[in-house]
Amino acid sequence: MQNKLSNNYPIINLYKKKSITSEIATQMLHGENFSILRKFKNWYKIKLHNDNYVGFIIRKKFTKSSKSTHKVSVLAANIYGKPSSKAKQIKKLTFSSKICAKEKYGSFIKFNNQWIRIKDLKPVNYKNKNIFSKINLFKEKKYKWGGKNFNGVDCSGLVQLFFNFNNKFCPRDAKDQLNYFKKKVKLQNIKKNDLIFWQGHVAIILSKNKLIHAYGPSKKVLIMNINYAIKRIEKTAKLKVIGIRRIN
Repeated sequence: MQNKLSNNYPIINLYKKKSITSEIATQMLHGENFSILRKFKNWYKIKLHNDNYVGFIIRKKFTKSSKSTHKVSVLAANIYGKPSSKAKQIKKLTFSSKICAKEKYGSFIKFNNQWIRIKDLKPVNYKNKNIFSKINLFKEKKYKWGGKNFNGVDCSGLVQLFFNFNNKFCPRDAKDQLNYFKKKVKLQNIKKNDLIFWQGHVAIILSKNKLIHAYGPSKKVLIMNINYAIKRIEKTAKLKVIGIRRIN
């Protein structure tokens, strides 16, 4: 069974098992395409197209797989019932969500009978020269295991979000990211945009002295001094750095 569909909801949780008490493995953003592998009474077993991640979602009515035209370039874009900022706000779409535009009216674009401001979007093929140039959008935002949105994000989800926004592949989990990026770097040679890994954790290098990561113990996305972070994680979690990778 390979029903190809698109997510027409702001966020859909992917669970490890067919239970809402199961671990949330990741989240599917608006506009992401997926295939149904198996149908159950209240659940679908699916595979995401962008990273081949497999998990279970609650059965809902989804739209047919579609080609997106635009993506959200702000942390959270307001969605309206009419093409006016004074209209009722229906919901929000998180950074890197995708839409298929149907028409334009003034400073708004219509999709799925809803409206979004053009200034909150970029064309779907748009890429930042610096892949993590918008990383500060998530500074101080909540940490959430399996999260990939403005209400909560985990360490590897934060990394993957920015690769997805820039139309580049990146695995979902930290262990797979470590194996996917092949260019090894020594600590004394780190530079901006390198990724530093611990077992089950990843951070993004901002400079010779700073990193940013969705840090579980503090329950938020934090900028830290690199040496301080290494010592803190070794002291509190008994984990040492297992690799540093250059992404390009």
